[in-house]
Amino acid sequence: MGGLKLFSTAGGVVEVMPHLAAAEADVQGLVEAHMETLLGVRFLASEYGTGPLHGGRIDSLGLDENGSPVIVEYKRGTDAGVINQGLFYLAWLMDHRAEFEHLVRNRLGVTAASQVLWSGPRLICVAGDFTRYDVHAVREHRRSIDLVRYRLFGSNLLGLETVASVSGGTQVSGRARRQSAALAAADSQSGAMTELAVAVDEVLLGLGDGVNRVERRQYRAYQRLRNFACLCPPQRSKLLVYLKADPKGVELVPGFTRDVTGLGHHGTGDLEVQLRTERDLERAQDLFRLSYAAA
Repeated sequence: MGGLKLFSTAGGVVEVMPHLAAAEADVQGLVEAHMETLLGVRFLASEYGTGPLHGGRIDSLGLDENGSPVIVEYKRGTDAGVINQGLFYLAWLMDHRAEFEHLVRNRLGVTAASQVLWSGPRLICVAGDFTRYDVHAVREHRRSIDLVRYRLFGSNLLGLETVASVSGGTQVSGRARRQSAALAAADSQSGAMTELAVAVDEVLLGLGDGVNRVERRQYRAYQRLRNFACLCPPQRSKLLVYLKADPKGVELVPGFTRDVTGLGHHGTGDLEVQLRTERDLERAQDLFRLSYAAA
């Protein structure tokens, strides 16, 4: 995995050699059983048939943290056709929205089905490896595609590495744009908070390659493979950012950071960061990087 070496320190230092799964189905079964933990995607269906006319079978269907439909395709090793195969299924999905929403309604409920974000469908390809041509190809498409390399270590360790992550550039819906403009206009009396929100946006997007921004009505999500930060619309005197960093591993500071585990809020993440000034933003950058690294 990109030069990564893993060593066991039990009774000395011994390298744990990486290996591929015995079969593609083994990778699929492992990911589907833990999809939300591994990919940030709620599992919906396995081997989903696309009907006799289309004649396909989607490996996995899911819904991500922001409500975007997700297709996951698996390959045991390297397969030049995995991206085109996934895009073939993605085109079918966009033509069968009502069928997908019916599936979401049956598995996750009416609320989830009503909030499906059709402006941001995603394709995640999980494979043993990808070629440089694969990485180039995803950058030429106008879809959101993640290439994820897997490796098994020993008998009970799994490694996932994001090789490429590209946003289709269509994840900001027209409604979200209008709402963002309205929020900015309504907040004209708090120009400082609006300027601070712009600075936060620049910092989060600049954390590394492959950061995608997804607009929802109540928050703006920043994701690699999964969300690592959610920025809520500016309030009169502060901004709220929710991070995926573990609150138990952070020294909480009253008025700056708060553990919101189990508390309802917009966006995802259990660590709330309150920003009022540029100095707060500087203080928060280590937390941003911590959450980014965990995504």
